[in-house]
Formats: sequence, structure tokens, C-alpha cells
Amino acid sequence: MSADQIIEVGGRTLKLTNLEKVLYPATGFTKGQVIDYYARIAPVLVPHLAGKPLTLKRYPNGVNEEPFFEKNATKHRPEWVKTAPIWSEGNQRDVNYILANDLATLVWVANLAAIELHPSLSLATDIECPRMMVFDLDPGPPANIVQCCQVATWLRAIFEHFNLESFPKTSGSKGLQIYVPLNTKTSYDETKPFAQALARLLESEHRDLVVSEMKKAVRVNKVFVDWSQNDEHKTTISVYSLRARQRPTVSTPVTWEEVERALKKKDAGLLVFESHQVLERVEKMGDLFAPVLNLKQKLPKLAGLGEGKPEAIATGLEIAAEAQGDGRKKSVASNRVGPAKRPARRSRQV
Repeated sequence: MSADQIIEVGGRTLKLTNLEKVLYPATGFTKGQVIDYYARIAPVLVPHLAGKPLTLKRYPNGVNEEPFFEKNATKHRPEWVKTAPIWSEGNQRDVNYILANDLATLVWVANLAAIELHPSLSLATDIECPRMMVFDLDPGPPANIVQCCQVATWLRAIFEHFNLESFPKTSGSKGLQIYVPLNTKTSYDETKPFAQALARLLESEHRDLVVSEMKKAVRVNKVFVDWSQNDEHKTTISVYSLRARQRPTVSTPVTWEEVERALKKKDAGLLVFESHQVLERVEKMGDLFAPVLNLKQKLPKLAGLGEGKPEAIATGLEIAAEAQGDGRKKSVASNRVGPAKRPARRSRQV
């Protein structure tokens, strides 16, 4: 691959530059290979980015050098690159976010050395309505993704008691992320307190492993359940995005069976995937995260949830358990209690 190339993508002409520049020194992975990965993963990635304000994390000098975030779309962009003006309270002005709605835009973004892609949880057309609720499970060393798998299974059991489906993906870095698709009318005023209360409930049930505060001092050998990502002003690493690690790892959707296997075998390596492996997985398994786009679910209305109090979740779980006929009086967040009966599949928007 030459240093520069002019290509046509979807009827758009693009100039790709510095293709031989090494962005991952430990492996020799080049800018050209970054662009190639994003072009090949585009059929499953673009649907997860389309319509969502996108923040770029750019590494023009490679993953070992200082990156920078870019929210406001560069003025030096093709006229066909779509943007969306989103009001910024901090800046007291509109920020024009890129909308990566198609292959050409994704390739153009990759050519900016935007290794990491961080979309909003909302569509630009309805920025106050999250399409999903997210839990970012971040291990504090020496804990690793294996401990995250344990916390993830507890989260899943709670969701199932509320008849909610959830979907795991690796962060592509150290941890695991759990997505609960909503795709119904809601707000961050509903999702954020719910997420906070759930994190605090897990912390109260499993103080030896779970924390719900961001302070580094309390996170040693524990899993931080980051509920704060459920915020209009925050973003989360996109599914299928590369990460700026020593090797070109990817935030990869996984099955719950894979999560359980890694936990059983205590093998963190089972949940590490590089770009070529992810392409192979998609060819074999399709997009495991596809339901996140269309599955319609609603969070339960729980009294006293507004302040993120864990008691609201605990009471709701007791009610849900009784409704399922198991008569449990103890918290289903406890690992002494098995998972709830699997919910039936819901209709999906086409």
C-alpha cells in the first residue's frame, strides 16, 4: 500500500494519506491497516453510529503519543460529511458533531487517525432520549475482566427479574460493558438514577468486589460499576471500535456463554480480540449487537428511584421475584440466588 491514495467510496472521492505510518509501534499496525479494518467492519459498525453525535479520539502520531478528542467537526471536511448541531452548556454554543452515517464518512474519519470512536447514547434528532442504558465495568488492578464477568452475571440476573434483556461487549481495553437496549421514549433523568441505584445495590451486596464510586483509592482489586455514563454529555466507546492499546484490540460484542466460560476458566485472554479476529467473528457469527439497535424495552417505574437509592431497586426486585412465583425474600443480587427465568423475545422494530 502506497503512502497516499485517491479512492472512490460510495460515489465519493477520498484522498487517503500517510498509509504506511505506523500507529501501533508494538505490532507495526499502520494507518492503512486501521482504515482497512474500518472499511471492512463498516457493514455492522455503521448502523451503530448512524444518526448519533460522534466524538473522535485522534492519534495522529500513534497510540504511544498524546491523543486529542474532537467533538466539533473540522472545517476542512468534505461537503458530503453530515453534521448535527448540539447545544453545549459549557461552551454556550452549538457543537457540530459528525454523523458517521455511511461507509465514505467512516473511511474519512479513519483517515484522520481517529482510532477510537465514541458515540452518544442518543440520536442527534432526540438528544435527551437515550436509546439504551449502559454499565461500564472497570476493574481496579490486580482485578481484571474475569472479575468483571462475575459482576456482569449478577447484573444480568437483576435485569432478567425485570424482564429486560442485556448484551455484553468487551471494552477492548481492560473491562466489560453491559448494554440494556430501550429504543422507547425515556430520558436520562430515568436511566441515570436507575443505573446508579443498581450499582449501589450491587455494592451493598458484594462489598468485597464491587464499588460504585470513581475514587481510585477504593477500587483496588475491585470492579467499579460506572453508572455515570448514562448522561447526555458523556459518550461510551462504540461497539467494533479499535482501542489505542499496545495491540489493535477492539470493543467486541460477546455472548453470555463466552462471559460465563471466561469466568469459569478464570482466563482473561478468552475475551481479548484484535481487529482480524473481530472480522472473522462477524463473518461467522454476524452482529451479536444487532438487537441493541431495535429491541424495545422499558425500565420499570420504581418509587423512590429519583435519588439513585438502592432500596428502590431492591424493593422492585422483591416484587418481580414474587410476580414470577418464586416467593424469594432475599435479594436476587446475591450470588446465592440463581438467574431468573429467561424473558421471551420481544418484537423488534423493522
